[in-house]
Amino acid sequence: MARLPVYLRSLVELVEEKTATVSSERLAEMAGVNAAKVRKDLSYLGSYGTRGVGYEVEYLLFQMRRELGLTHDWPVVIMGAGNLGQALANYAGFTERGFPVASLIDADPDKVGRSFHGVEVHHVDDLPALARDRKIAIGIIATPASAAQAVADQLLAAGIRSILNFAPAVITVPPEASLRKVDLALELQILSFYQQHPPTGDQPEPETR
Repeated sequence: MARLPVYLRSLVELVEEKTATVSSERLAEMAGVNAAKVRKDLSYLGSYGTRGVGYEVEYLLFQMRRELGLTHDWPVVIMGAGNLGQALANYAGFTERGFPVASLIDADPDKVGRSFHGVEVHHVDDLPALARDRKIAIGIIATPASAAQAVADQLLAAGIRSILNFAPAVITVPPEASLRKVDLALELQILSFYQQHPPTGDQPEPETR
């Protein structure tokens, strides 16, 4: 599952280059894995390759989008209208990739009613109605760590079961919910380690995301 978005990104590049077909070797090179792994991964999606020819890029891209649920938009709500929340609201890549930002949510009355980068800030009490009316599928937590768990609980109570957590905190969700975490400070600390201890042939290099 984690490799499918990497293949998707590679396929998008190939479409932009007007490449009609791609071999598993070329796709593996672009994705940073080996060709056998590409063939095995794609076999789970169906038999889309032709021996000696490779994969039809546009058709494989369509199948990849379908498997990832990207054939329609998934509206997103950003919890927290601070610096990080505003920056995320300004990121055009969300909408381009099918994740339009439906709303910013904050408990600060000085921010409620304002708009940042064209996205209006609503009060946290409005979350259940917004989730229902705007069919919000994903919640992004961009709050201080101390508020992260409470915000996750509010998202779940509003019926939002997919959560992306940017807050530097460990939060828990029930089994029926999906949680992903992005910890920028942690990633920088890992890179700091490798600055202090440069990788050698015997050491794994930092993971490329």
